[in-house]
Amino acid sequence: MERVYTAEVTATGGRRGHVSSSDGVLDMPLSLPEGLGGEKGKTNPEQLFAAGYSACFLSALLLVAGKHHERIDPTATVKAHVDLLKSENHAYGLGVKLTVDLKGMEKEKARQLVDEAHQVCPYSIGVQGNVEVQLEVV
Repeated sequence: MERVYTAEVTATGGRRGHVSSSDGVLDMPLSLPEGLGGEKGKTNPEQLFAAGYSACFLSALLLVAGKHHERIDPTATVKAHVDLLKSENHAYGLGVKLTVDLKGMEKEKARQLVDEAHQVCPYSIGVQGNVEVQLEVV
């Protein structure tokens, strides 16, 4: 594959630390999720992953829809639910549920586009075989 972009982000201090991008656009403190003892008002790695995945998946949907000459409503949404999971042997993992609302598109057609987008989205491809991803069309 040809490299088309590289994001460079540096983390310090782990989950209670800080992240910053090489271009200065991302520069923020991190915390554990509030429900796990983290500070209110600070983001966490799961939220950052959810933001990236939902945005990327919606872009994949727009790409797929264009190939099929379908129009996606500009107010369509993809909501990513990212779960931090803990196994019995104390290993951690992630689970993802993507809830897609294509605003008025027939559900069967929306489902076809969502399934196809899942095959081309870089995040979906990247987590394949490692993270269970559930797709919900509303």
